Amino acid sequence: MIRRLIKWTFRLALLALVLIVIFLLSLNSILRVVIEHNMSAQTGMDVEIGRFKMGWAKPTVEIQDLKIYNPSNFGGTPFLDIPEIHIEYDRTALLKKDFHLTLLRINLAELDIVKSADGKLNIYEFGKTPAKASQKKSTAVAPDFKKQTGYDFKGIDALNVTFDKAKYIDLQNRHNDREQTIGIENWVVPKVQSPNDLAGLVVFIDLRSNHFFDPFVIKHQDSASLQSILNLIGVMF
Repeated sequence: MIRRLIKWTFRLALLALVLIVIFLLSLNSILRVVIEHNMSAQTGMDVEIGRFKMGWAKPTVEIQDLKIYNPSNFGGTPFLDIPEIHIEYDRTALLKKDFHLTLLRINLAELDIVKSADGKLNIYEFGKTPAKASQKKSTAVAPDFKKQTGYDFKGIDALNVTFDKAKYIDLQNRHNDREQTIGIENWVVPKVQSPNDLAGLVVFIDLRSNHFFDPFVIKHQDSASLQSILNLIGVMF
């Protein structure tokens, strides 16, 4: 009787171990699906993630081949094509309910600005709430982040940005379509704690793009237009 009990206990322990191993091997896939679902729910857009990996030995997160698509009223065209997002975070701070990134590296291959058949721009339809929040107060991201996550945002030590190109697609008149190479590679912004800390990056992108974004600034009388575009990328993550 005792031998049988020991045997069954061993079998159950072995089964539990196998299940744990299967879960750990599948965890990245599970998290990828969860993140896709959450981003779709928050943005109202279709989201695809090619690969998601959370580091165990080191506090890192890697997202590869992230694609976000516009809703049907913007033709279902791509909105953002991001081959890589690499995150390194402070694990000790996280345990204290503080969200502190030591490194955030974003490789933005393509940003598509789309004008719908009824004259609306996707960046403003998607970005109304974040843009207004950022205009109220330069540090508004901090309380909003805490409200959504329960963590205090403590900033990013180093933001590394690569930005390849931008497109404009006019569904009212396709003759207005155009493409602009930005060509920024590994531009580092230190100590990012609020949207205002991105001002230098905004100016640099504007210069490298030959003022590609100026028509959208003029039309909407919004001097922080390009700033809002960058904020949208940050809000999603």
